[in-house]
Amino acid sequence: MDDLATLDATAQADLVRRREATPRELVEAAIARIEALNPELNAVVTTMYDEALAALDRIPDGAPFAGVPFLVKDLGVEYAGVRFTEGSRFLRNNVSGYDSELVVRLRNAGFVIVGKTNTPEFGMYPHCEPALFGPTRNPWDVSRTTAGSSGGSAAAVAAGMVPMAHGNDLGGSIRYPASCCGLFGLKPSRARNPLGPRYGDIMNGGAVDHALTRTVRDSAALLDATSGPDVGDPYWAPPPARPFMHEVGADPGRLRIAFSKEPPGDHPVHPDCLDALDRTCTLLAELGHDVVEIRPEAAYSEAFGTALGPYMSAAVAWILGYWIRELGRAPEADELEPVTRTYWEFGQTVSAADYLLAVEELQRVSRSVARFLGDHDLWLTPTLAHPPHPIGALVPDLDDPATVERLNQFVAFPGVLANVTGGAAMSVPLHWNADGLPIGSHFLGALGDEPKLFRLAAQLEAARPWAGRRPPVHAVTVTEA
Repeated sequence: MDDLATLDATAQADLVRRREATPRELVEAAIARIEALNPELNAVVTTMYDEALAALDRIPDGAPFAGVPFLVKDLGVEYAGVRFTEGSRFLRNNVSGYDSELVVRLRNAGFVIVGKTNTPEFGMYPHCEPALFGPTRNPWDVSRTTAGSSGGSAAAVAAGMVPMAHGNDLGGSIRYPASCCGLFGLKPSRARNPLGPRYGDIMNGGAVDHALTRTVRDSAALLDATSGPDVGDPYWAPPPARPFMHEVGADPGRLRIAFSKEPPGDHPVHPDCLDALDRTCTLLAELGHDVVEIRPEAAYSEAFGTALGPYMSAAVAWILGYWIRELGRAPEADELEPVTRTYWEFGQTVSAADYLLAVEELQRVSRSVARFLGDHDLWLTPTLAHPPHPIGALVPDLDDPATVERLNQFVAFPGVLANVTGGAAMSVPLHWNADGLPIGSHFLGALGDEPKLFRLAAQLEAARPWAGRRPPVHAVTVTEA
């Protein structure tokens, strides 16, 4: 049972299927790992041990992931009767009154949810350092950020607490922490997974749910278990021709992959990230793919960047408006972090016309990028423009422009483009720098391109395996000590 921390979800489920382990053994082992590692990493902010042990008696017969322990990010996805804060002091005492459809599907697949993971306030920042719970620390170097907003989930998976954990993504929040924590992070196509029952979509389809995983096959198998429209959804993603798991190991063919070394805005890129990009391009060429340096110009336009301002500010205004309605009161002065309050106040000045004009521009960019991806299978960039920064370095202070610029430089490559276009995208952990910090490679595809991404990701995983790499803070290390 000491080896469970090294096994992915598929392998743990196989143990149960072969009667070599029980669901209770898997869950109790995960609880022990969380208890051992969380004091150092602060990845899990709400434990659900009693709920998890009670759920063992309700696992459906034949569930594909019977007994596999799972963590849910404390953002966007609700579990009835459990604290739900979205990383904000405004919601510190909030308890969910219903189950999200994603939670229902996870339970139907046999997963046992053992807790909730840390996230920045309302998930709006590419770090994981909320004032409510404090920072989550990176298992590869506990002085460094996990990025965000799914930073708690990323740290938990990288450290071996659980084999996979939920994340969601409105601008890179699955892919950024995947890069910083050495994990595979797939952002699915718009509407691939359900957001109900409360939401039909979020921010014009920008927000999506999925997970952080150590292996490509886990990501594909999980998507098979959870994807598909919910009753009453306003639209849904193109249905796959076959299960996503069938793409893992399938020949990706000879792909034409565009790549870019320069982000919009002339932001500097760290040499380690450029070196990782060069090595990824070399690997792709060795695998028989055509690699060409070219970029989708619309993603570099000033109009695209300008439109993102009212779009994201409107998101904060909507989030606060939603919770004010639900709680029946506005936040007190000390219940919001200063930057969140500033975004909220600005967001309230964004008119309906301002928002729709921004959406119009973002849709124009989407059409241009779709044409670009008609000529090129995928677009490759570094996931982030810098390796993981020290804890605290990415928390913006609006009175200090240098802190805002540092954050903007960190996320200089437009991960948000996948959310704007609705396309599938992934961060693949192919490289580590001389300091032992992981650096992800980002691939953007078109809407419905998950099969293409899974085929390529599995090919890259076979050529440069990463799942066996363990950070200094890991459950196996704790067990051996």
